Amino acid sequence: MKIGQLAQQTGTPVDTIRYYEREGLLPRAARTEGNYRIYDAVHLERLAFIRRCRSLDMTQDEIRVLLRFRDTPSESCEDVNALLDAHIGHVAERIRELQQLETQLQVLRACCEEGRQAAACGILNELSQGATEVSTPSASESHLSATHACGRQHVTPRKQATRDS
Repeated sequence: MKIGQLAQQTGTPVDTIRYYEREGLLPRAARTEGNYRIYDAVHLERLAFIRRCRSLDMTQDEIRVLLRFRDTPSESCEDVNALLDAHIGHVAERIRELQQLETQLQVLRACCEEGRQAAACGILNELSQGATEVSTPSASESHLSATHACGRQHVTPRKQATRDS
């Protein structure tokens, strides 16, 4: 099949397929005499695997590792398990960060309960005040950690224990 057919069957943009080939995730396709790429069932199945990994928010490096194991089926899958455990940890950390961000946005939203002139908007005033107070956040701080909640309290990220696996 040609690249357009592969793209259609997998729901993958043509440019993405070409990119995966350049990055070595997808093997280079054979070419016709007219220099068209020709793909087969192996490409289709591998691209579907890559797309599934991407839908799970895996990085290209993680996908490369998984593909190496998939290409050597006699290897132990202990490292596959470790890779997935690490990925789960990254996802859990991102969830914690997003929950902190949600809390900070809710506190910010509470600064302006009703419509008024923009000059008196609590949200705009807090964002302006926070802009002068915010320093470069550390890795453990989230987006608005230095913003004061309507001048009443200081909002800081919650510390949560990491879960043991």
